[in-house]
Amino acid sequence: QVQLVESGGGSVQAGGSLRLSCVASTSISDASELNWYRTAPGKTREMVARILERGTKYAEFATGRFTVSRDNSRRLVELQLNNLEPGDTGLYQCSVVLWARTYWGRGTQVTVTS
Repeated sequence: QVQLVESGGGSVQAGGSLRLSCVASTSISDASELNWYRTAPGKTREMVARILERGTKYAEFATGRFTVSRDNSRRLVELQLNNLEPGDTGLYQCSVVLWARTYWGRGTQVTVTS
């Protein structure tokens, strides 16, 4: 079983930045996918950014503002959020696909005020 713990969320004003972290309980070196998703109030969960074996991929709303990265030595996946907008408010969760199984963290809340 792989445990994922997110942190770094909070409340910021529009235009501000946050750096989200996701720490895994085991090595993520062999992970085929490292993902960040979000769930906005009243909406379904959507992909924000992902690291795949062939490169990174971003949702259209995240392109140019968000950056995903990994640090295998610290079992860490991070998401840098810049120029935040009120529409970015939501619960941000990381997920990891490892050995053909998908694991999810509980998430960290991001609230952006205007």
